[in-house]
Amino acid sequence: MSDLNQRIETMVRRDKLGAWLLVVLLWITISTVLLLSWPYVPDRGVRVVLVIGALSVLIFNTASIAAMLRHYAVDKQFIYGLDIKALDAMKARK
Repeated sequence: MSDLNQRIETMVRRDKLGAWLLVVLLWITISTVLLLSWPYVPDRGVRVVLVIGALSVLIFNTASIAAMLRHYAVDKQFIYGLDIKALDAMKARK
């Protein structure tokens, strides 16, 4: 059973790394778009709306990824155990 636990921990670590990498890329992308489009938005009110919208997207997406990862950590035996058993069954059929 420890082999299964090791495989689950490996998958959890990989998924966490991938999720946080995507969050970092999202922050970089939205910040870059906001920065590059800034000179083309002359109205101060529109700039405020852009900043509030960008921050809202970033904060809510970051929070949702954090919540998803917390849920995965709590339920990892069930979530990843099923995946590993299905992968092992597919390998056995080949």
